Amino acid sequence: QVQLVESGGDLVQPGGSLRLSCAASGIIFKLYAMAWYRQTPGKQRELVAIFTAGGSTDYLDSVKGRFTISRDNAKNSAYLQMNFLKPEDTAVYYCNAAWSLAAREYWGQGTQVTVSS
Repeated sequence: QVQLVESGGDLVQPGGSLRLSCAASGIIFKLYAMAWYRQTPGKQRELVAIFTAGGSTDYLDSVKGRFTISRDNAKNSAYLQMNFLKPEDTAVYYCNAAWSLAAREYWGQGTQVTVSS
């Protein structure tokens, strides 16, 4: 049984910060790339940040310098620190775990982030 459970989504004011967490179970966590995606109505799901199993990271251009992805393999968890939030960051944020070599991919149910005054 594989589970990815996101938490930390909230209503926050522009310029504020939020930290999302993703707790994984049922996978050999260290083998998986962990990523955060987001989706808003009428828009395709987009990759926000990724932290590969090999230790590299990458970010959506619009969040570079504001968001930081991290992972703790000992805790089977991934995180997304979001600073200087903007209204356009409003979305449902999804945690993703992918082991490409084995063609395995899993998704969390999402957590709502709303940036508004």
